[in-house]
Amino acid sequence: MVLLAADGVAIEAVHEPADFDADVTHDAAGRVPVTVVAHGFTGSAGRPHVRRAAAVFRRYGAVITFSFRGHGASGGRSTVGDREVLDLAAAVAWARRLGHRTVWTVGFSMGGSVVLRHAALYPAAGPDAQASGHADGRRSGPAEGHGSGLADPHGPAHTDAVVAVSAPARWYYRGTAAMRRLHWVVTRPLGRAVGRYGLRTRIHTSDWDPVPLDPAEAAARIAPTPLLLVHGDRDPYFPLDHPRALATAAGPQADLWLEPGMGHAENAADEALLARIADWAARRAPGG
Repeated sequence: MVLLAADGVAIEAVHEPADFDADVTHDAAGRVPVTVVAHGFTGSAGRPHVRRAAAVFRRYGAVITFSFRGHGASGGRSTVGDREVLDLAAAVAWARRLGHRTVWTVGFSMGGSVVLRHAALYPAAGPDAQASGHADGRRSGPAEGHGSGLADPHGPAHTDAVVAVSAPARWYYRGTAAMRRLHWVVTRPLGRAVGRYGLRTRIHTSDWDPVPLDPAEAAARIAPTPLLLVHGDRDPYFPLDHPRALATAAGPQADLWLEPGMGHAENAADEALLARIADWAARRAPGG
């Protein structure tokens, strides 16, 4: 499926039914939940680690994978977590149009920051507010200053539970060698050429204006939606002060898992961890 984000960018997306060999929980109307997977920077819906995660999540319900702008077969250019919240909103709204009443989002690295901001900027505000597009939008957001006002043209785009894996707590972090390399890729012309031809990621040339909502500030706005933060103690990009800062901002409604020996994002999430994440979402999401 090709979805249109609220600013008109074409987003490739894939809906897969639940694994019917698994014992999937249905709601009272016989509908299954759906996991919407938000990949990390330089990923896509078709990357092997994303496909592996989708296969595990299908044991718990349907799955939607998609490619952020500038990645895979999607249009546009990556804004490295800014307007990507519009891509996720389009995927969540599609899930609800397909009839899924229970939707949870799982994001990795850049996708982790996106699911946090999406949950803060698209709260479950009730049918009237959702239909009219008043799901926040007047405070801030990726659409913060971009004219789309967070009114999703495709219908309700809120999530029922949020999982952020290997997410940053703040922008512009350069405290590790891995993040310094990433900033070179994003900010330098030669780096963007490496991103385009070496990493298959098309990166926008403009700076953020305005700067999007900080991930920690977004985490503070998510309650009462259930939130799970997952982070490896060997993450080469973001040390443990990032998940701890997110957990502190979110307060007691958030669960924090610090995983021994784990590295970064979907590449480091093994099947056992992915199954634990899906089990958490199935138990914590409304109707789960």
